[in-house]
Amino acid sequence: MTPDKILNYCLENLEGTVLVESWGEKGIFYNPDHVLKRGVYILTVKEKDGDNDKGSDLYRENVYRVNLGIRKSTFAELFGAVPKRPPAGGVVDMDYDFTVLDEILPHPVYAWMAWICALNPSEKTFEELKPYIQESYEYAKEKFKKRRK
Repeated sequence: MTPDKILNYCLENLEGTVLVESWGEKGIFYNPDHVLKRGVYILTVKEKDGDNDKGSDLYRENVYRVNLGIRKSTFAELFGAVPKRPPAGGVVDMDYDFTVLDEILPHPVYAWMAWICALNPSEKTFEELKPYIQESYEYAKEKFKKRRK
């Protein structure tokens, strides 16, 4: 899998989505008819470390991370309790190696918001991510409706 294949999958299969590039990452947002300035996050692809997000060692050559937000109940089923927010520049207090490739993991920084991730997912791991991408999409649509009111 490549970042572009993942982003294109989302754009082709999730109605009302747009691609936004900012903060050194590419994001898929739910924003039908561009009603909101940006939209609601569904998924991002990050290809380099940032000041407050260094937990995955994305400085490694050709390493990228796919990130998405799911419901807290789903996160808890996968990984146990949602962790506390880490201090700025830190990682969540969870017993995971956030640098491992091709595995669905809690997000090293945003797990406290029920975000999950995968570094360099293979085709097989991407198939495993698809139901969570769908959940993130449905969740984004719910948030979008609330923001429009």
